[in-house]
Amino acid sequence: MTAAFATPHPRLFALVPCAGVGVRAGAGGPKQYAPLGSQAMVARTLQALAAVPRLTATLVVLSPQDTQFDAAVPGFGGDHQWRIHCGGDTRARTVANGLDELQVHGAQADDWVLVHDAARCLVRPEWVDRLIDACLNDAVGGLLALPLADTLKQEAGGRVVTTVSREGKWAAQTPQMFRLGLLRQALARAGAWVTDESSAIEALGLAPKLVPGEAENFKLTYPGDFALAERLLRSAG
Repeated sequence: MTAAFATPHPRLFALVPCAGVGVRAGAGGPKQYAPLGSQAMVARTLQALAAVPRLTATLVVLSPQDTQFDAAVPGFGGDHQWRIHCGGDTRARTVANGLDELQVHGAQADDWVLVHDAARCLVRPEWVDRLIDACLNDAVGGLLALPLADTLKQEAGGRVVTTVSREGKWAAQTPQMFRLGLLRQALARAGAWVTDESSAIEALGLAPKLVPGEAENFKLTYPGDFALAERLLRSAG
């Protein structure tokens, strides 16, 4: 399966799904609003995306019940910073709803969308630029990822069943960068339970490009992740 695009100079949009409740984080509420230093986690994420000049705009997709975003990210808004309260009950539905909203704002099927986790708040603009440089002329798109270094174990009942080869295995990160029209089609076919955009694209028979990421671009999920992120922020000054 191949893709053909009509516009010679497509635009790039960031889409940040921000409708989760963050139960595993133990943050006493949606983890994207947990403080890291002087800012909420999601504020740091959006600050990094705002420093990527090639992004036309950033859309944050919030839960319909969200009442915390405006206080957590004061001043967010305007011609290039959009938010919409249309998050779904899964990540895939939230992203699909966000793609529909981007089209309302004038995004075209051949424009690029960079979907980024709100919880990957240590992302740096230069890493986003690395992904853009690698994928802008690619027929499919791709994602930041890290080749696995650890030995992998298959578990059952709390005990090791077997050791799994780590050869050729990568840990997916975000942003994940795909054409809006292609991603809409992929999510519609894959269903609501795919855990990242690349999985949906793969289900179409396409092979997203792996772009080397950085270990610091980890997803804050568990309480210990917040402590690590705090240490990394302090060490960076």
